[in-house]
Amino acid sequence: MKKLSRACLGMLLAAVAMPSTAFAQDAEEDSDGITITGGATVVSDYRFRGFSQSNEEAAIQGTFTIAHDSGFYLGTWGSSIGFNNGTEIDVYGGFAKEIAPGLTGDIGATVYLYPGVDNTTVVEPYVALTGTIGPASVKGGLAWAPGGQDSLGDASAIYAYTDIGVAIPDTPIKLKGHLGYAKSDSFLGGLDGEVFDYSVGVDFTWKVLTFGISYVNTDAPKTLGYKEAVGADGAVLFSLGAAF
Repeated sequence: MKKLSRACLGMLLAAVAMPSTAFAQDAEEDSDGITITGGATVVSDYRFRGFSQSNEEAAIQGTFTIAHDSGFYLGTWGSSIGFNNGTEIDVYGGFAKEIAPGLTGDIGATVYLYPGVDNTTVVEPYVALTGTIGPASVKGGLAWAPGGQDSLGDASAIYAYTDIGVAIPDTPIKLKGHLGYAKSDSFLGGLDGEVFDYSVGVDFTWKVLTFGISYVNTDAPKTLGYKEAVGADGAVLFSLGAAF
């Protein structure tokens, strides 16, 4: 059975869910209760769960989502990447609803696509909870890539994470932090099947523009230069996004 390329397989099995550079968008709602959001972002390095997907080079990304007042949503997200044919397109959909004051539940799935390359599609269901207290928002989630897919063979992977964002009142500044943990039943390039990734950063928003800066790193092994070779070493990243 044909597997993903080394870089793409590493992305899933080493947990290298939904792209971490998605830009917060403005929304337009029509009379049918439908909200449309979108945005475009340039990043200095596309890091997915701590692992570079763009060979530590700049990437261009875009997103578009349609959501209904009922809670159902459907969207797509794309980015330039440094492997396969150079393009990743994700399609996601699900249901998100407030289940208690200040607490929102979300369940859905993401389909990772690499156009023009056979046997690389990955389906990853997910669940998440988001809570807000004043200017602070905390999100915890779990994503699972089940085995049996052509791209993964018998291997599977699970990714658990938490995100924290704190908006500083009366300023355009938002502080953010992330901690993720991935576990896979497969091994790749000396990995033990487990890896943590983390980041801290700050966003500055002006009208429809947001400039971000963050530090990203993982605990991937350094043996034989593996961590640096797969772009999982510590780095300062920059992003500039525009909402529409």
